[in-house]
Amino acid sequence: MKLVTLLKFALTASLFLGLSTACNTANREGRERILLNVDWRFALIEEPTEPSAPELDDSDWRILDLPHDWSIEADFSASYPATPGGGALPGGNGWYRKHFKLAEADKEKMIYIDFDGVYCNSKVWINGHLLGFRPNGYISFRYDLTPYLHFGSKENVLVVQANNSEQPNSRWYSGSGIYRNVWLVKTGKRHVDHWGTYITTPEIDVEKAVVHIETTLKNLAEPTEAELKTSIKNQSGQVVAQCINTIQLPQGETTLLKQNTAIKNPILWSLENPHLYTAVTEVKVNNQLTDTYETTFGVRSFHWDPETGFYLNGKPTKILGVCMHHDLGCLGAAINERALERQMEIMKAMGVNAIRTSHNPPAPELLAICDRMGILVQDETFDMWRRRKSRYDYAQYFDAWHERDLKDQILRDRNHASLFMWSIGNEVLEQWTHAAADTLSLQEANLILNAGHAIDPALLEDTTMSVQSLITHTLTNIVKGLDTTRVVTAGNNEVSPGNHLFRANVLDVYGFNYHHESFEPFPENFPGKNFIVSESTSGLMTRGYYEMPSDQTYIRPDRWDIPFDLPVHVCSAYDNCHVPWGSTHETTWREVKRLPHVSGLFIWTGFDYLGEPTPYGWPSRSSFFGVVDLAGFPKDVYYMYQSEWTEQTTLHLFPHWNWSEGEEVDIWAYYNQADEVELFLNGKSLGTKSKTDTAFHVSWRVPFTPGTLKAVSRKNGQEIMTREIHTAGEVDRLVLTPDRSTIQADGTDLSFITVEAVDKDGNLVPHANQLLRFSVEGNGFIAGTDNGDQNDSISLKKPERHLFNGKALVVVQNNGEKGTLNVKVNTDHLQEASVSIRIQ
Repeated sequence: MKLVTLLKFALTASLFLGLSTACNTANREGRERILLNVDWRFALIEEPTEPSAPELDDSDWRILDLPHDWSIEADFSASYPATPGGGALPGGNGWYRKHFKLAEADKEKMIYIDFDGVYCNSKVWINGHLLGFRPNGYISFRYDLTPYLHFGSKENVLVVQANNSEQPNSRWYSGSGIYRNVWLVKTGKRHVDHWGTYITTPEIDVEKAVVHIETTLKNLAEPTEAELKTSIKNQSGQVVAQCINTIQLPQGETTLLKQNTAIKNPILWSLENPHLYTAVTEVKVNNQLTDTYETTFGVRSFHWDPETGFYLNGKPTKILGVCMHHDLGCLGAAINERALERQMEIMKAMGVNAIRTSHNPPAPELLAICDRMGILVQDETFDMWRRRKSRYDYAQYFDAWHERDLKDQILRDRNHASLFMWSIGNEVLEQWTHAAADTLSLQEANLILNAGHAIDPALLEDTTMSVQSLITHTLTNIVKGLDTTRVVTAGNNEVSPGNHLFRANVLDVYGFNYHHESFEPFPENFPGKNFIVSESTSGLMTRGYYEMPSDQTYIRPDRWDIPFDLPVHVCSAYDNCHVPWGSTHETTWREVKRLPHVSGLFIWTGFDYLGEPTPYGWPSRSSFFGVVDLAGFPKDVYYMYQSEWTEQTTLHLFPHWNWSEGEEVDIWAYYNQADEVELFLNGKSLGTKSKTDTAFHVSWRVPFTPGTLKAVSRKNGQEIMTREIHTAGEVDRLVLTPDRSTIQADGTDLSFITVEAVDKDGNLVPHANQLLRFSVEGNGFIAGTDNGDQNDSISLKKPERHLFNGKALVVVQNNGEKGTLNVKVNTDHLQEASVSIRIQ
């Protein structure tokens, strides 16, 4: 067997992402859920062998902790078949092996293994027994280990194959491996089934909320009578409602029990106060507890109106959303809860109140974070149906797997308070007739699609019904069969009534991707339909780069199918550069803001992401679309949204003030809570300006003279805020600023440390690009480094990084032990800089 080493550079074991302490255990009587992330063995294997035998000698395999993304460890290269569109990183055929023992006392229990996500084409074995195959890399799944386990002193061997060798299979960076958490679950033989609760609140008023609970119980022992008790607890842990029922459980079957109770004076989940309740389900047989299961949910109501948009708890609410891909920048696809939380904190501070999980089911941790933070979620499933977009993408599996995957997503996610709509597809090629050169008849398509759920026979008799519309019906019916409380949508870049998805007439909300010119006539073109901008804008920006004149718009590429290139791969941060199918940020927001029937929008995208470096190819390897760059540093347009979407007083002045003498420079300001902004250069007023009804910034054209730019915002003549930008001198020192100086000793918590090059007066040096070398001492390691440069080809796992336009980022992770982590950075000709992180 030949083992392939992915990393070509020296890297100590402490640098690899995903180290964690001993297994976390949610240990309650009746159920145990153990985080099985520690001490896995890993190898990339070239030849088509299957190292699944328990007796295989894996002593020379690499030892690591999950979650793990092997692709992110490499340097970027144009030679990888994923192409720059897929992130310019390698795939491969990865194998993981986990050795573990179980106590004799576990013999009478049911034992399951839960995977939150494996990319992709995963197979799983336990002690040599193949448990199954899942092609979709974003779907969570479970296997029953019980029949094949050893107990006592004999070891169990769990083997997982993640085969991401067929490339390209994604239009963006997917990552590779067991990149989400793995859980070992132990229960009694009578227990709540996998994702076995469904909680809704069909009636809500000030005095009470009716709570409807559906619980699916599984009995893997002899027939018996069981007691099912559900207790509702508020965030303080107080029981506020309870119901108890007895139920007969046939052997070897699942049984559904429906319960109703009421919460008095309920606290509603809202964007401002995301209050959560927890349903604690207890299963008892002969007064003995056999399972305990917890479900978090919220009490809230959703309503859609074709004329006035979306309502949360009866309150008109404009959806202020962003699309987000799943990678975490320098951490790759490997999930980390703190990294997700940081992304959501940055988005919420911008004014974002909704996330679209583009274009796949998210990690469950993201939904839990949005539940806690008060951020709505559009949960998306597919980027393609039967028509492929990449050579080896999910389209090849759609016929066989769409129902299973969609059902699993709905069952897993449907109790989340934040989830307010489902999306069954993004820009699927089935929108168009010419893309359906689908030789299937409707009857043949029905045999594929109608697997266990009802299709109206009239659809098959309707000669105007296309295969594409039938698929739309099928997917919508699957969702509605499992969740009737949320709307179903899809993202469409064909916005005419001839779109087959619209012709199906089953989508609750019509989603337009782009086409801002079609927002206003939507009610005329689609009478009585609800409308959302499911994807918008696609502005192109490089943080810290400015192309003038700023009132000129740069559309790149000229057309989506025409290659485009420039000597330097950068895009202007003035909000004057966008793709031909998109617009500037101000243009689309202006339309969404003024039209009441537009329920809201999702900007493409909140953060830059790995892959899809439109409008360029190599050496670009990550996107220019984000309002925030890959490192988490906001671009200037972030503050336009903050000035429009929040009540936080904002005055953002840009760009920097380091130019050539006499060069004409466009100065912009985003502001709110004020009537006007006055600009000064070296104490001399350059005039006062106010925003018009059609613009969300003010600007001046100023010949460069070194010194100080000062902006003052005023309301009714009273000063509200002041901002200054100074001409920076030479780099004098590095300043390290952690997002948090204290983190938890849990093996996964992170601190994101911003490094800035400043002059002797503390001004950011805007073009600084020195090479930084990072090191750590103490209880942790470097998890990754970044700078937001879309063209940096060095591995994001290396402990070195060039400054990019004056900034860089180092991410450090604790190793599970309390203490201190000292982070140091060195560069030529400057004094070493350092910062200490407390780990408690």
